[in-house]
Amino acid sequence: MATRLWGAAAVRRRMRRVKWGEVGGAAALVVVMTYWSHVWPYVLGFLLVRILVAVGLRLWRTDRLLRSRDRDWRREDAVRAGRRTLADVDAMTGTEFEELVADLCRRDGCTEVRRVGGAGDNGADVLARLPDGRTIVVQCKRYAPHRAIPNRELRELLGARLHFRADLAVFVTTSRFTGPSERFALEHDILAVHRDHLGLWNNGASLMSLSEVNGRGQGDARHRRRWKQAYGE
Repeated sequence: MATRLWGAAAVRRRMRRVKWGEVGGAAALVVVMTYWSHVWPYVLGFLLVRILVAVGLRLWRTDRLLRSRDRDWRREDAVRAGRRTLADVDAMTGTEFEELVADLCRRDGCTEVRRVGGAGDNGADVLARLPDGRTIVVQCKRYAPHRAIPNRELRELLGARLHFRADLAVFVTTSRFTGPSERFALEHDILAVHRDHLGLWNNGASLMSLSEVNGRGQGDARHRRRWKQAYGE
């Protein structure tokens, strides 16, 4: 019984609040209409402020959502890159390999990165600008691991560096360089990224850090014999 009385009293209180709210709203409307010529700038200003606040909040929420999605995408991309192996790279097409190299350049802070490989590429597959402002031209060769890069392909890269007026030429391959081609790269300031160095780059080392070991890393005759045993002729 007491519960019913309390519920009925609560309903009556709500009805009174609604009634007084309606009366107050009507009174406010009468005042505004009466003094409209004086108060309209304030009313208009209030409405504009409300609209601007609503738009600002919407833009802020949209920006937060986009930033959150971008962070998630970058995190997922980093996870995928961390799990990528050289065997995965070997299974790529030539175009996918060029895209991979372009993505690694972007990861290292390069700007103006674009893939230009294809017919009429003038010996270049990727063009970019290093964080220090220098321009680079990259030649990408996704070859079987047992193959070796000959001198003539490095000469083509020299022509591409001249054509694009690049400051630095980079040759990236999934295989290795012959002894003469490796020496040719050193003599002509070409950064020669062979399979082992590509593995370092893929696993987080920066491109320019590889310049410190340029011309090295392919080992001695024993290492090359083991390479041939692992990958075949």
